[in-house]
Amino acid sequence: MTREMLQNELEEILGSEQVYFQRPESTKLKYPAIVYSLSDKVAQNADNKKYLLTNRYTVTVMSPRSTNTIADDILRHFQHSAFDRRFVSDNLYHDVLTVFY
Repeated sequence: MTREMLQNELEEILGSEQVYFQRPESTKLKYPAIVYSLSDKVAQNADNKKYLLTNRYTVTVMSPRSTNTIADDILRHFQHSAFDRRFVSDNLYHDVLTVFY
């Protein structure tokens, strides 16, 4: 699966195009928004060869509301995903998730 496919799925879950891969510093966000980046590549081996390579993405959901359900929607949508942490910065709630795609 491609990163562009992940982009499309995240946009569909969010219901807008406020989804950014490695957002440039100059981009002004409208909230809620999702920013994601490639954080690892996980290889599975068999017969001394790599036969499956899966990308691990760090996905951050940012919202001014503490009651948003976007992170829950992402966790329900992607079978291989996990909630990492929540923090507040600049009056925005940040939910950080890991998605294997």
